[in-house]
Amino acid sequence: MRLGVLDIGSNTGHLLVVDAHQGAAPLPAFSHKQPLRLAEHLDENGEVNPGGIDALAAFTADALAVAEEKGCEELLPFATSAVRDSANSDEVLAVVRERTGVDIEVLPGEDEARLTFLAVRRWFGWSAGRLIVFDIGGGSLEIAAGPDELPDIAQSLPLGAARLAASLAAEVTDPDALRRVRKEIRASIARDAGQVLRAGATHRAAATSKTFRSLARICGAAPSADGPLAPRALPLTDLREWIPKLATMTLAELSDLPGVSPNRAHQIVPGALVAEACMDIFDEDRLEICPWALREGVILERIDKLGPAEPS
Repeated sequence: MRLGVLDIGSNTGHLLVVDAHQGAAPLPAFSHKQPLRLAEHLDENGEVNPGGIDALAAFTADALAVAEEKGCEELLPFATSAVRDSANSDEVLAVVRERTGVDIEVLPGEDEARLTFLAVRRWFGWSAGRLIVFDIGGGSLEIAAGPDELPDIAQSLPLGAARLAASLAAEVTDPDALRRVRKEIRASIARDAGQVLRAGATHRAAATSKTFRSLARICGAAPSADGPLAPRALPLTDLREWIPKLATMTLAELSDLPGVSPNRAHQIVPGALVAEACMDIFDEDRLEICPWALREGVILERIDKLGPAEPS
């Protein structure tokens, strides 16, 4: 069947159209996305402002039209941290529903971590052994670990790259500000790290989504043009060498780096600080980059519910 997955993230709205069949990898057929920056559309009360609501409703209407044009039998709409954590999330969802007829499901942070873990597990397979997965989004950091398809531990922390970029603002080149943010990041991750560490050593460490892909590319990983099967990794030694350089760069210079899009350039430094902290605290010197993430996890869970294909 042809599915449309509508992902309302903290940075971007993304409709991914896939051909999905049980026992086969989801085959991407079409992609439609737009920067929304909902994490940066929050006012002083923590509410998505009218501009953010209008942008979300307009994108949802466009995505619905695209899904219909591409022949989607079903639309799977969901939202993550920016809508989940907003003080007016009910109002935001109600406006979108009224204007478009689309009822967006808000994923709890633990479900976001769980579904991302499912996607990474399916990508690497059982040979990965006990797996730990990191995902830096715009609004949150997800950490999940376990030996099976469902993780033993699934955590969601308010350490997304866009959220941190908003708090740093123009202070990104201030060493004291960076030191303060670095300390806060590490304390937040370390607070519950023992849940993962006490469960035993991991056999494979993986990372997924845009921030990790960009950091890996900066550190020399293969470009996206090489396709999803090209092995990619983020080494801690390389990341540590790059962080001081990144902190001194202008937004224009950051935008010129391989794998960095102009609309996310301001998120690279805070994203790098989170990535470094994850690797340090969990004693991982290298993260393998997985091309599958939350959207694929949502698709795979939906395919699993289809049941065996009818014989022809």
